[in-house]
Amino acid sequence: MEELRPTDPARIGGHRLLGRLGAGGMGVVYLGRTDAGALAAIKVILPEYADEEDFRARFRREAEAARQVDSPWAVPVTGADTEAERPWLATEFVPGPTLSDVVARRGALPVDTVTVLGRLLSRALAAVHTAGLVHRDVKPGNVLLTADGPRLIDFGIARSADGTALTATGIVVGTPGFLAPEQASGDSSGAGPAGDVFSLGCLLAYAATGRPPFGSGAVDAVLYRTVHDAPDLDGIEDAGLRALLERCLTKDPEERPAAADLYPSDTDEPDGPGAGWLPEDVVRIIADRSAALLALPGIDATVSGQTVADAPAPPAPGRRRFLLFAAGGAVALGAGGYAAVRWAGGAKNDDHRGGGPRWTIGVHAGLTGPHSAVGRAQERGVRLAVDRFNSHGRHPFTLAVKVLDDRGDRTRAARVAEEFARDRDVLAVIGPSGDTEAEAALSAYDEAGLPVLTVSALQIAFVPRSNGAFFQAAPSYSALAVPAATRLVLRLGVEKLGVLMDRGGGQAAYQAGYTTNLLAPTINKDTTTYPRVVPEGTTDLTPVIRDVLDHDIDAFFYSGPPAGAARAARALADARFKGRRVAQHTAMGPEFLKKAGAAAEGWEFIAPFTDASAPAAAGFAAAHRERYGSAPAAWSAEAYDVAGLVTAQLATLVEKSAKTATKGTKDTEASPSPSGPARPTRSALAAAIAAGRHKGVSRTYVFDDTQRLVGRDAYLYRVKGGRLKYAGPAPKLPEPES
Repeated sequence: MEELRPTDPARIGGHRLLGRLGAGGMGVVYLGRTDAGALAAIKVILPEYADEEDFRARFRREAEAARQVDSPWAVPVTGADTEAERPWLATEFVPGPTLSDVVARRGALPVDTVTVLGRLLSRALAAVHTAGLVHRDVKPGNVLLTADGPRLIDFGIARSADGTALTATGIVVGTPGFLAPEQASGDSSGAGPAGDVFSLGCLLAYAATGRPPFGSGAVDAVLYRTVHDAPDLDGIEDAGLRALLERCLTKDPEERPAAADLYPSDTDEPDGPGAGWLPEDVVRIIADRSAALLALPGIDATVSGQTVADAPAPPAPGRRRFLLFAAGGAVALGAGGYAAVRWAGGAKNDDHRGGGPRWTIGVHAGLTGPHSAVGRAQERGVRLAVDRFNSHGRHPFTLAVKVLDDRGDRTRAARVAEEFARDRDVLAVIGPSGDTEAEAALSAYDEAGLPVLTVSALQIAFVPRSNGAFFQAAPSYSALAVPAATRLVLRLGVEKLGVLMDRGGGQAAYQAGYTTNLLAPTINKDTTTYPRVVPEGTTDLTPVIRDVLDHDIDAFFYSGPPAGAARAARALADARFKGRRVAQHTAMGPEFLKKAGAAAEGWEFIAPFTDASAPAAAGFAAAHRERYGSAPAAWSAEAYDVAGLVTAQLATLVEKSAKTATKGTKDTEASPSPSGPARPTRSALAAAIAAGRHKGVSRTYVFDDTQRLVGRDAYLYRVKGGRLKYAGPAPKLPEPES
């Protein structure tokens, strides 16, 4: 995906644009996100076509027809505005690689995979033709692969079956090598449903052999061979597949079968492809590509009620890193402004013992707003770590804690980052608390090279960075799917897993649910899944739960918010479902327990944070009780750990500096002086953290070369007697045999 260009709009038809997926002769295709969080591919028509009334009329008819395409194997149209200044049409976005990408990377696909591909794509084309449309560009680049089947994309606006084309006359429409002879000859008026069937034959031959059936090279030569030569089907040994391709690839369109007749429907035939329809190496390609495509900018926060005068709307994420310091400096904080600054006044770690310098560790947290409990827990964990460091009294410097509250707002988060970046005494920052706040803040931190360690922003990836100073010190939502799937399909022996992804949980829910659905059959080949996705705002899950149970599941996985999990729990309880019920950590907590009531009993959660009752947390929990009068909350131990990692690396850098020449080193900003050691540079501290290893309360912290945590240590919680109980470490995948 390319970044947006300066001339691109920021929003179209209720979609915030995130980037460019591609461009062609008729327009540009953008990746967009609705305010509800749904992703869409949006094709926007170029102005020169939009100004033609005849074009608009045809586009209007064909956009309406495209809405009528009804197939699970063709991406649905989600919106259109044919009367806009620049007409547009949006379809659901599928985060998977194209068939062309997969074949280019691994070569030909197995016969069984190609057979499933043909069966499901023929159904998609039959739905397109039933809607009165002709696709006219069936090719590997227009087929996306997912774990639950292929998806045909980019249909519905090329041509009506009984209308005129949205292209100039006399040109070849389609992709050479994957179009019918009647298209290859330039007779676009003769391209009907039979042309799509021919293109499907080319696509399946390509999937089965790894090469187009009419070769490659000069376009004229490919077109000539398409019209006059027999297809190259060498290497296809399966008689049934070869016979099907020969029927599809006959030159005379009248002799080709209809798409609906390619694979006669069998009442015993499953609707989906089955869990093992793709080879394992293709599943890995899908997982890698999906992870990259799901690393998207967050949803803009909305402000209601009062006007925040000092918080203008941020520019698009792709441009922020270029604009943050373009004005020659960051905006200064005003009294009573966007962030509440809380020092450790009166606290133990504010005591300045000894005559050395005092440096600062920042805490970027949402102390108010949606993540307030997480923010307060992390603040306490950092203060305890700094207390412990300062209490030793043997270091030539002391540490203080500075806390800035972003209130869970992405605009304020960016300003908080700018404030920390300007403060030379701040050598590292723990936070931010949430994904969208991290997304908004990272550009400012990256510009300053300031080390930032988050334990609760768990997206797969964030905006591109150059300084390598952002450390994701907890497993991502997708990484947490590994212990979830392991718990279900290895430890519990689940054979049929129902997966419910609730869009109300945003990207956290989608990433966890999608990856769990993808991994379960690969971890245990005897396991199949039945996934469902519900839109944000769905209040009645009973029909969905009934449908899932009708597929004879013996366990259930939920990804989404607490309220949705409670609805699912009540619906499952009403249906007297007795199988295991597991959910991601975003659903656990008091809200789930209260709303689910008795239906919460027995539910399990996979979480990245440990509990005060864990043996390794005993000392930390005692210190927390002594300082704050209560047991530590979730995320406090993890913040304590990463703050301890920072303090340990600072002490090591200062010790090394003291052993070098008094002229200073590249790791310090000045030479040591009688008043104390020189301040380590932020870049040196980032490098030390990246190379270090730290055993904490929650886990051992080691980072890979992308500054992500190595390992997927997670924890299991279970509802028992109406309360959440810590059940120990979550299960891990067995180590591969050497």
